[in-house]
Amino acid sequence: MDFDFSPFFKRYEALAAQAESVFDKISQDHPECVKCGKECADCCNALFDVTLIEALYINHQFNERFTGDELETVLERANVSDRKIYKLKRDAYKDLQAGKDENEILAKMAEYRVPCPLLNENQLCDLYAFRPITCRLYGVPTAIGGKGHTCGLSAFEPGKTYPTVNLDAIQDRLHEISRDLVLALESRHVKMGDMLVPLSMALLTVFDAEYLGRAEAQPIADDAEGAKE
Repeated sequence: MDFDFSPFFKRYEALAAQAESVFDKISQDHPECVKCGKECADCCNALFDVTLIEALYINHQFNERFTGDELETVLERANVSDRKIYKLKRDAYKDLQAGKDENEILAKMAEYRVPCPLLNENQLCDLYAFRPITCRLYGVPTAIGGKGHTCGLSAFEPGKTYPTVNLDAIQDRLHEISRDLVLALESRHVKMGDMLVPLSMALLTVFDAEYLGRAEAQPIADDAEGAKE
């Protein structure tokens, strides 16, 4: 597809670098609380979605670096994960339609564990340098919708005050980049910048011109004229 994604990828990379700097600062200030380490894959089993810019960036980096059997192995894992996530989201939607409390549904969803397709047999990430921002911040205190969250393996103590990352603000920045990208694409899918998808779907999707809403269908009249020729 004839489109330069690099300016938007650079904006995303800058935001990811900022997130990693924040994680490093909190880790340095509270080393006794942050328990992240090599082969700790707790965050690699958590359920979360990525924005359009993250999906495109990770898909690009994945296809640049994986070929042949290695690529097929990851895609097979992605298929398995995606089916599980689809079922969980379908059941959650049914519960919501049945009138169950949304907060209870979200709390229940947070308990489910689905391995990330990029998590290999050695409990390491196959695309670690290009992992989503959510992964980069897992392990330090975060806030979503005004509610604080910490990794269950960390040693941050309830009731104490710690530096906390506002994930809503980061999500707003990610959507801003995504919407700017959709405008630059001149996509017919004007709301695509608001999309959220599981990482598994980001790996499985072919982000071609048609998917991104850039492909122009040929008018029926033109097809008819071509047939006469």
